[in-house]
Amino acid sequence: MTDREVMEFDVVIVGGGPAGLSTACRIMQKAQADEKEISVCLVEKGSEIGAHILSGAVVDPKALTELFPDWQEMGAPLETKVNVDELHWLSSDTSGRQLSSWMMPKTLHNDGNYIISLGNLTRWLAEQAENLGVEVFPGFSAAQLAYDEEGNVEGIITGDMGVAEDGSEKDSYMPGMLLKAKYTIFSEGCRGHLGKELIAKYKLDEGKAPQHYGLGIKELWDVPAGSSKPGTVIHTAGWPLGKEAGGGGFLYHLENNQVVVGLIVDLNYKNPHLSPYDEFQRYKHHPVIAEHLDGAKRVSYGARAIAKGGWSSLPKLNFPGGLIIGCDAGTLNPAKIKGTHTAMKSGMIAADTVYDALQADEFLAELAHFDEALASSWLGKELQQARNFVPVMHKLGTFLGGAYNWLDQNIFAGNLPFTFNDLTPDYACLETADKHIAPDYRKPDGLLSFDKPSSVFLSNTNHEEDQPCHLRLKDAAIPLNHNLPNFDEPAQRYCPAGVYEVVTSEGESHFQINSQNCVHCKTCDIKDPAQNITWVTPEGAGGPNYPNM
Repeated sequence: MTDREVMEFDVVIVGGGPAGLSTACRIMQKAQADEKEISVCLVEKGSEIGAHILSGAVVDPKALTELFPDWQEMGAPLETKVNVDELHWLSSDTSGRQLSSWMMPKTLHNDGNYIISLGNLTRWLAEQAENLGVEVFPGFSAAQLAYDEEGNVEGIITGDMGVAEDGSEKDSYMPGMLLKAKYTIFSEGCRGHLGKELIAKYKLDEGKAPQHYGLGIKELWDVPAGSSKPGTVIHTAGWPLGKEAGGGGFLYHLENNQVVVGLIVDLNYKNPHLSPYDEFQRYKHHPVIAEHLDGAKRVSYGARAIAKGGWSSLPKLNFPGGLIIGCDAGTLNPAKIKGTHTAMKSGMIAADTVYDALQADEFLAELAHFDEALASSWLGKELQQARNFVPVMHKLGTFLGGAYNWLDQNIFAGNLPFTFNDLTPDYACLETADKHIAPDYRKPDGLLSFDKPSSVFLSNTNHEEDQPCHLRLKDAAIPLNHNLPNFDEPAQRYCPAGVYEVVTSEGESHFQINSQNCVHCKTCDIKDPAQNITWVTPEGAGGPNYPNM
């Protein structure tokens, strides 16, 4: 048994995103107000807070205002208020029409919202957390769950450092630490690997619809000063995905002459030949988007899966020893395409729940009332009102599903007495390659569209090369013996970073995993048709280093 250093806290929080940081800040605010001594530790696998954060992002400041009512005076990085709100239906690669304001679902109206860098917001939140007394440890991955003798979660074990690819210990070897806590809060983001383990172990998703996902791909561009239109929000539906997949595109004008452009592809698509990355490259050539990138320079690239199943896919959120919150649980509001305010609110409710438990005379391992508190909050009501958005889009498609959701949201405020569910997991939707035609993707022009290697380069992704592969195959034979003949091995295309390849040499094929390229999007863990790939944390600080994303 490895001899590990042990550090004990009242609360350990896994993940330095908006949910985890809001939890940390709220607990310490309450402790200071009551003059209580509470120890809170937050671990983040990125090299710094914000390094792995990727989001559109248009943010509703509602939760931030609850957490820090004077956030403007405190210098929170919300500077660009939305002043132009457009929704376009793209019917082909050259045509489309802007929809009138009344035709937009109310949930997509952005009055009072801000265009931000979510990475920068989390950096600011981390400063507030540290000022309040939270111990923030970036560069430490939460690799394993720790259990006590009764089977309760008692904390986490950080990843060992200095382990070679063959599993041997290098000269730089340092065992991970055991961080013990009365309560452990998991806020790892979408498809967190420990959250996934907890859901399976405690059957937290029993009786729930499966979680559904999208893959969001995003780029940051510097535009000429004369082209900058700070506050402009553009959303699109239709082309390039059409009938091939659900999803849609976006383009936002930030401050400092910067524009973000991205595409979200629903991961329940059927065609194994489809490449979300190449669909995004096509998207930027549409005139509605291309005009905003004229004379601009691409400066960053990233990708991240999105948990978008909503209310019906939300698992039980409490387990013996802690809670799951934010996108780790799936609190994003799919009708608004926003998850920051909901993640923050889930963290604040978690903080209230845990704080009260710490003050109780008797230790309570299971915090069942957290689920009730969340359901009765504005967050729970918001998710309940949006409960049909995703299953209806899956069943009826973008156009008819959009029409139903317009009626549901604009006329009935999400209160129609029907609840639809999609009970088919996204990976099970993939059909065999012989049933589909491969799209004809054009060669990148180097101006608007680019290849994967140059994109990964802009994500500043780096992993220690001599370490165990963090993309684990349950059965090494499946990619070539099952996925290749049946699905033309779709990992070659659904991965937006070129991690997976089928390489043929001298008549022999082998499945190659370029784990160095991994941007931690988790798509492979979600979409592999055999559910053969498990994403685990690499050595701490590995992965992308996103600036201003």
